[in-house]
Amino acid sequence: MQLSHPFIPLLHELGNMSRETVLRQLHHETAEDRSRTTGHAGSDVIYAIDREVEEQLVRMLEQVADDFGGIVLVAEGIGEDEITSYPANRDRSACRWRLLVDPIDGTRGIMMDKRSAWFLAGVAPNRGDDTRLSHVECACMTELPTSRAAVADSFVAVRGKGVQAIRHDLIRGGEGVPIGITPYTGSSIRGGFAQVCRFFTPGKLEAAQLEEALFDSLFPDAGEGEILGFEDQYISTGGQLVELLTGRDRFTADLRATLYMSILFKDRRIGHVCHPYDLAGMLVAEEAGVVLTDASGAPLDAPFDTRAAVDWVGYANTKIRREVEQTLLSLLETHHWSQTQD
Repeated sequence: MQLSHPFIPLLHELGNMSRETVLRQLHHETAEDRSRTTGHAGSDVIYAIDREVEEQLVRMLEQVADDFGGIVLVAEGIGEDEITSYPANRDRSACRWRLLVDPIDGTRGIMMDKRSAWFLAGVAPNRGDDTRLSHVECACMTELPTSRAAVADSFVAVRGKGVQAIRHDLIRGGEGVPIGITPYTGSSIRGGFAQVCRFFTPGKLEAAQLEEALFDSLFPDAGEGEILGFEDQYISTGGQLVELLTGRDRFTADLRATLYMSILFKDRRIGHVCHPYDLAGMLVAEEAGVVLTDASGAPLDAPFDTRAAVDWVGYANTKIRREVEQTLLSLLETHHWSQTQD
């Protein structure tokens, strides 16, 4: 199956540029060089490894945006208000498309050469400030691998048309070969990789308690010594979605925003949360068959911006959702996560 959308070649080109740039830095710069702080955007830190990719992204958009009828780029750390239009002299309202990008999702892992990061992008018709993730027509997720990797994967999706997955040989080069992807098809998270995200303090204790209560509630018949589940705290939303769409993970819940807004965090410092750009590639997971919701069980959606706090829950399939969702939502009430601050 060959997907068709005018943005597919450009998204592939942008992803390939990001991968090549990151690999070049990994091979020729020290970790200290890559992790040099160059600025701040919102609550996040911008590092040297981010900046080089961002600069190349802007140059590429400047060259091609007019061919697409104008592009409004929404990306953390790029532009005064993180929204810029290309060509530069075109008013935002006159641009045909909006492009939401996270050039490196998982910066801290890749800049220390620990684990793959991901280039994420989603493109939607320009509806101004009313543009949302649910309007994305075409999206991509491109792996930014470590210096030790022999292959790297990329995924592109078109709404209602499915997903294409390609594996690139980093040793021999070439165009890459198609690969099949299938989310987990079973009916239970028992014994598989399934987790509530707890990357950073504060909030690790509360998230761990919620996860343990979830497994205890779902499997009260667990035997002595039985391992009910494994976890993978992959510090990249794109990476987490890839684990779901490739069948390696069965369930993931990132509920940090709900936790920080709850009564549990009244008069406490709040931590870092997921933002819409972290979910720029979510259409890929959806088209692969992954079920994505918000913290209330509604279909996942968010503004097309860099600042909104977003919670998401991912189920490998509808059977997993039926097993987990109602228990999870009940536990959010029991543990006071759903009780908001006055």
